[in-house]
Amino acid sequence: MTLPRVRARGWVAATKAAQWRRRAENAGGPRDPVQPSQRASLYVHWPYCEKRCSYCNFNKYIPRGVDEAVVRSCLVTEAQTLLRVSGVQQIESVFFGGGTPSLASPHTVAAVLEGVAQATHLPIDAEVTLEANPTSSPGSKLAAFRKAGVNRLSIGLQSLDNTELRLLGRTHSASDALQTLAEARCLFPGHVSVDLMLGLPKQQVGPWLGQLQELLHHCDDHISLYQLTLERGTALFAQVQQGVLPAPDPELAAEMYQKGRAVLREAGFRQYEVSNFARNGALSAHNWKYWQCGQYLGVGPGAHGRFMPQGAGGHTREARIQTLEPDNWMKEVKLFGHGTRKRVPLDELQLLEEVLVMGLRTDVGITHQHWQQFEPWLTLWDVFGTSEEVKELLEQGFLLLDHRGLRCSWEGLALLDSLLLILLPQLQEAWQRRTPSPVPGG
Repeated sequence: MTLPRVRARGWVAATKAAQWRRRAENAGGPRDPVQPSQRASLYVHWPYCEKRCSYCNFNKYIPRGVDEAVVRSCLVTEAQTLLRVSGVQQIESVFFGGGTPSLASPHTVAAVLEGVAQATHLPIDAEVTLEANPTSSPGSKLAAFRKAGVNRLSIGLQSLDNTELRLLGRTHSASDALQTLAEARCLFPGHVSVDLMLGLPKQQVGPWLGQLQELLHHCDDHISLYQLTLERGTALFAQVQQGVLPAPDPELAAEMYQKGRAVLREAGFRQYEVSNFARNGALSAHNWKYWQCGQYLGVGPGAHGRFMPQGAGGHTREARIQTLEPDNWMKEVKLFGHGTRKRVPLDELQLLEEVLVMGLRTDVGITHQHWQQFEPWLTLWDVFGTSEEVKELLEQGFLLLDHRGLRCSWEGLALLDSLLLILLPQLQEAWQRRTPSPVPGG
């Protein structure tokens, strides 16, 4: 299969004033409303990093002689192929993740967005997020990404303590991070997110809260708090296993999380998801699509997707994983138009389990209307309304089940993993019974 050629012109001229989206917006006159089943988000995986951080087990590689033009063409080809396979008529958000996508050329970002706009409808106001590391994101390059069509940044700050940054294997310092954050806020006001990690070896509650308070003097309107997970195969895991570093203290991590979310609430941030906080309505539209179990296409080495292919009878959503290793992925894209390595059809119960697990991560939870989009016969009342275990959680104030739907309380959101150990078996048992009853109160 021959790869499409990316137009041989300067990327600034190709993307100035986001004209690729204006062309898409104006092409063909008025559009009919797009059905939810024909909408999706797009995740684009850039697999390369400057170095591997000590805690990270993501699918990433250190580039050696990478031909970015070939990677770019493959990303465009796979995106257009999967758009055709899925029958998606509108992309609602795009997320460039990695790896370190800020290492890519803005030309690559522009080419992917233009390729998507050529294949389907990409609204002019669609959220386009780029993950950025401070050392690969000088202000001039961030400005170039904005010209390429990016309108939101997610900065991997992780810590404001230089000792912790060295422990994590990060290539930036705290001052680097704050400089990048300041430049990003000038270019993308109201649309910059930062990550802060907690639960590191040797980390203490007081100093970490000091970092969070310092960050509040510099941040924009979105903060993500992530607890360190020691992943097998990482340098940090090995150091803990060998006794070089103490294991993180889960009690201290829980205290950091509880006090951190209270600090952010006091600062006017809404905890709209377990790890994510926003003010002034600056929620991540792309991630919200995940938590609402919307369709998304995954493009690039190792990318994951969830969508319903055309010809599946309109009933079967698939979980898809692209080939992990970049060179093999590119070979497959050149041969077949895509590098899909694994396709797993999701049955109805598996999809409902995802709706439950993902939806309860948010402060909205699962509304009755949202649940009925996936299961019109078995209501939330049918599943959870008669369970003694669930009643106990309701009485303890960890869960709410009412006319709005099912959701965690503020206290319950911090205990979600434990709550799901009770709720998932309830769903599985109710699915086996399958004897729907009327919703209380009509």
